[in-house]
Amino acid sequence: MTLTKAPFRADHVGSLLRPENLHKARKEFKEGTITAEQLREVETKEIKRVVDKQIELGFELVTDGEFRRTWFHLDFLEHLNGFEGFVPDQGYLFEGVETEKYNVRNTGKVSFNPDHPHIKDFVELNEIVNGRAVVKQTIPSPNQLFNVGIQNEAVYSDIEEYANDIIKAYQDAIQAFYKAGVRYLQLDDVYIAGLSAPDIPFSDGKYSREQLIDLALRVVNGALENKPEDLVVTTHLCRGNYQSTWAFEGSYALIAPTLLAKENVEGFFLEYDDDRSGDFKPLDHIPNGGAQVVLGVVTSKTGELEDKEAIKARIKEASQYVPLEQLCLSPQCGFASTHHGNKLTEEQQWAKLKLVVDIAKEFWG
Repeated sequence: MTLTKAPFRADHVGSLLRPENLHKARKEFKEGTITAEQLREVETKEIKRVVDKQIELGFELVTDGEFRRTWFHLDFLEHLNGFEGFVPDQGYLFEGVETEKYNVRNTGKVSFNPDHPHIKDFVELNEIVNGRAVVKQTIPSPNQLFNVGIQNEAVYSDIEEYANDIIKAYQDAIQAFYKAGVRYLQLDDVYIAGLSAPDIPFSDGKYSREQLIDLALRVVNGALENKPEDLVVTTHLCRGNYQSTWAFEGSYALIAPTLLAKENVEGFFLEYDDDRSGDFKPLDHIPNGGAQVVLGVVTSKTGELEDKEAIKARIKEASQYVPLEQLCLSPQCGFASTHHGNKLTEEQQWAKLKLVVDIAKEFWG
């Protein structure tokens, strides 16, 4: 029952804890005491180390741990044409904490930048991996650009025009990554998961939740319209991950009939590591024989190692709604969605990832 293509029985979301020497190098670069080339050398050395470690643990996929980024989404988005990074008055509000202040805003017409630095980053990663595993490229979902305050109404007075240009930019991005060698692409989508959080207000009241859910589906499916047949695309639905805190709660019930049922991806990475996630019932909406469901029942937020039998019981519980052959296993999120990282040690991170591989082998062979 081993999957011949992604997502894999044992998978992971992507980001890994940044080692101390990388934090140090990034600080020195900001202070002007080392060059961009010297910072890149440190990043490359650490990427080689974590690639080897992922392969040693038995993963069929590897990522670069997002070691060349500071945020899972902003580094990608600010290098699209029509956006810029900036320091706002307030960071994102998470449970009990306000994040570091940084965001993107729309400054002009949106299009893909053919010199986007993430393309070069992938090419170099692919050379490091050298065919030893499948390289997974993670990028933020196009829907991240619909968070309140990003769209510039002086540039785009009509949300549909804004959406159409984002769709085209992502179609071009997908083609560029494919041409560079990407065959496994993951869209990280906090925005869509937020649409399923009952307490989150959206769009300053201009649109209903139903309208925004419909738009979110059209944007992702539009971006994937001309996707090459042998490119696997998955979506990771995340409720926020910053220094082990979270942004919102709520099951997937509100978005399941639309997004889980109709999004044209090969897999969904879903967070199911605590009570905030709700039950598995929304998985009923995943078409039989459709997208794989990667169960995030191992948490990346704490270092305590889960009980193997308890995780197996959770997989069995989920199989009441989705056939077992359509299920996979991973941590619920990355270990460092931002450069700050979650509150656990690197040793605990590797133990969690080893647990995922061990359970998948025992469960699916």
